[in-house]
Amino acid sequence: MASSKSEDGVSDSQPRKKSKKTRNEVDESELLTVPDGWKEPSFSKDDNPRGMLEESSFATLFPKYREAYLKECWQLVEKALAEAHIKASLDLIEGSMTVSTTKKTFDPYAIVRARDLIKLLARSVPFEQAVRILQDDVACDIIKIGTLVRNRERFVKRRQRLIGPKGSTLKALELLTNCYVMVQGNTVSSLGPYNGLKEVRKVVMDTMKNVHPIYNIKTLMIKRELSKDAELRTQSWERFLPKFRHKNLSKRKEPKKKSVKKEYTPFPPPQPDSKVDQELATGEFFLRESVKKRKRMEEIKVKQAEVLTKKQEQRNKAFVPPKEKPLMKKAAKAPTGQLDIDAIKEKVKKAKTKKLGAPPVIPAPPPDSTTSKKKKSKTKSKG
Repeated sequence: MASSKSEDGVSDSQPRKKSKKTRNEVDESELLTVPDGWKEPSFSKDDNPRGMLEESSFATLFPKYREAYLKECWQLVEKALAEAHIKASLDLIEGSMTVSTTKKTFDPYAIVRARDLIKLLARSVPFEQAVRILQDDVACDIIKIGTLVRNRERFVKRRQRLIGPKGSTLKALELLTNCYVMVQGNTVSSLGPYNGLKEVRKVVMDTMKNVHPIYNIKTLMIKRELSKDAELRTQSWERFLPKFRHKNLSKRKEPKKKSVKKEYTPFPPPQPDSKVDQELATGEFFLRESVKKRKRMEEIKVKQAEVLTKKQEQRNKAFVPPKEKPLMKKAAKAPTGQLDIDAIKEKVKKAKTKKLGAPPVIPAPPPDSTTSKKKKSKTKSKG
């Protein structure tokens, strides 16, 4: 039997499924914890007293503009590599740097570190940073970005986006990953711990794929804060990390007239009727030629009459008078003429009497012009 059943009728395969689920959920007690301040013991001569059997060497070319700097710092390079018993030579004619093992070399991995050192120096990394590669807990990664983008202008823009304004983006990346990052030409050189180098490579590759580095920097900042919490160590961080959706905004305008595709039919369209078939259907085919001509002339005259009426309407539009705007009432202007001196004098008298406290004098009504003329005529007649 493939699977034996128990007395309750439950198969033995079910607890196996449960055990698979519990395998993923690991207790924190089972995890190996490294004590603070612990370091792996360094490789000494006692670990390899007989040294190396054969000599191995590596060489790299460097550009012309690095020649002056390498001349100045080459003595320091030789001194640093001499501690690991590795010989270094600089060839200015060929433009190359060579490192090779000696009889005294006891660390087999020292030559690999020396090779990385000369590679970093060739990629414009300063000597003070490149010497750190000789330490045990430091590694390097040289990322080639020249072939990731075809268009040169687009490549320069994305590379500048990685550096940021005044190198602010690169500085933020260095602080979050504890790595030194150097962008030079078609490569990005990074130097630091292994976990940091992974993050640097991811950010650089995403930037060249047109993903802004600020998104990755934001996730790194959140991860840094989450790692400080001991409770969240064994939990998934997906609910805390932001999810950035890719927006494909096409600038192409949609056409005004959209062509709609017809449904596919295997049968060809029906053949259109000829003029003879149309005449047979209407019965015109059996009419005489004189009657046919008369019908055609009538149709032509009807069309001409329609065209004439349309033209006449357009011509009549020019003779239609426009609607007149309503006249605005003119504002009443102040009367222009000689000043009434008597009225002014009376106003002055009123003002004086008010100040003195006397009762106001009621002025007599002004005489009409007709009555004054009659009185003058009567005085003249009496005289």
